Amino acid sequence: MDPLSDPLQQKEVAHEDPLTAADMETQSPAPVQATTPAAPPAVAAPVSAAPAPAPAATPVPPPKTTPAPTVAETQPTTPAPSTAPAAEPTLPAAPAAPVLCRRLAMEAAIEQERPRYIRLERIPQIMDSLRQAFQSGITRPLEWRLGQLRQMKQMMDENMDKWNRALMADLHKSAPNAFLQEIGLILTDLKEAIASVKSWMSPTTVATPVAQVKGITTSRVHTEPLGLVLIISPWNYPLSLALQPLVGAIAAGNCAVLKPSELSPNCSSLLADLVPRYLDARCVAVAEGAVPETTALLEQRWDHIFFTGSTDVGRVVYQAAARYLTPVTLELGGKSPCIVAADADLKIAARRIASGKFMNVGQTCVAPDYVLVDPSIEAALVQALKEVIPQFYSPYPKNCSDYGRIISARHLQRLQALLAEDAHELTLLHGGVAVDLDDLYMEPTLVKCSPQFQGRLMREEIFGPILPIIALPNLVEESIKFINARPKPLSLYVYTNAHATAERITGACSSGGFCINECVLHLQNSALPFGGVGASGMGMYHGKYSYDCFSHHRAGLDKAKIFDVDLRYPPYTDAKMAKLRPLL
Repeated sequence: MDPLSDPLQQKEVAHEDPLTAADMETQSPAPVQATTPAAPPAVAAPVSAAPAPAPAATPVPPPKTTPAPTVAETQPTTPAPSTAPAAEPTLPAAPAAPVLCRRLAMEAAIEQERPRYIRLERIPQIMDSLRQAFQSGITRPLEWRLGQLRQMKQMMDENMDKWNRALMADLHKSAPNAFLQEIGLILTDLKEAIASVKSWMSPTTVATPVAQVKGITTSRVHTEPLGLVLIISPWNYPLSLALQPLVGAIAAGNCAVLKPSELSPNCSSLLADLVPRYLDARCVAVAEGAVPETTALLEQRWDHIFFTGSTDVGRVVYQAAARYLTPVTLELGGKSPCIVAADADLKIAARRIASGKFMNVGQTCVAPDYVLVDPSIEAALVQALKEVIPQFYSPYPKNCSDYGRIISARHLQRLQALLAEDAHELTLLHGGVAVDLDDLYMEPTLVKCSPQFQGRLMREEIFGPILPIIALPNLVEESIKFINARPKPLSLYVYTNAHATAERITGACSSGGFCINECVLHLQNSALPFGGVGASGMGMYHGKYSYDCFSHHRAGLDKAKIFDVDLRYPPYTDAKMAKLRPLL
């Protein structure tokens, strides 16, 4: 693969990063920045129990352009005391972000990590070493697998504060969110794998046809490790989307190279430090790096590649894998729709939609990307969402520990552009103004657009805290047409009290997974497979599905030497065929 012509050179390997090549041009537009107003000392008025009529919507104003900060403005200063109402802590909060602005701190962290990137000339050496370790049989015994899984659990348990600090530094994830969104999911998979890997490894007996002399023939499905696997993980959930696949790879008895995202440098650095300390360095390696390093890794011969990221980069990975006919798992994304029928419970729908959308500030592959709603309840749904947002994140989300940050200034500028480019066709319903480029902050935003709107906001995966709301008459049938006219999404959400409505929509629209009257939670159930379909990905994992993902399922047949009849052997006379046909 020529790295100069490789699309990876125009795009970071990052989860759900739907940037075009134009976004990577060196002559980028001037930063667009607006600063969140300071919170007033008065406490916000309580939310009324009965939803008030939605206020008149206003057109989306284009973001105000302000000059980039001077050197003096970016020096550390003593922050003014916050006048926002203090939230009562429920769990110990992660350490506060440094006084230096978040944008510069992230850029400095990325630069600081560059010297630790894997040297390109070392990649073939590491591959040879890992392949020799696999061929020696180290990883096959149950004892090795259990030992490594227990070491992974110990790594998670003993470094909880370090994981929290890294996630706070990269994405402003508080300790509760770090556990609920990442650490807890990893621990759940580890506990299940430790308890079940012995049974997973055991051959499964299946039925034997009568023609093969059932009773003296045994048919079994055996699982064996694939070999040397590459796991390329993204920045939006930099721990769970790196370590959950690794749990499956180790449980299945593979050697693995983990390539974390360079855009979450603190988590990448921590993984590179801790994984070799706890896991068998002969069999598991971490390769830090950016586009050149990822390109060099993809040029190697792997036995499986597991990639989580954008659809565009997924195509690059798929093309690289085709060189060696390497099987791949592609966990991609897309525009996951949310349908709210007229009979839906609006209070529950609003709470669950807002929670799923604004978790990790919308940087979630299964977040609701847009809402299709019955026109008769559009205003009520908008009002319910506007009420629940401050309930979750306070009237000033910038001061809320549960509200995260955009990963980089470039991603934030892209979100601003999605609103600004088609402002004349959008109606601002909530937020959309308070943006702080230095803090990588964008407030929760609701916009209204027509079903005919064809702007970037409805062509690209949003991957940020912007939620378009579209009213569709004849909702059920029109929403089916609307969804099926677009690439297959990773998730589909339907809010309705009518079972027939839910069955009609989920049966007519293909997606990686779906929830009825819920949002996002299907991926937290390890008994359910998680994966995409079509443009949203291929393959699945979580729980035992992760073990299966990294295993070859091998057919095995064992037959006794007795009862060797001539009927099965040539020549096949009419008399023989008359006896064989009923058995087949």
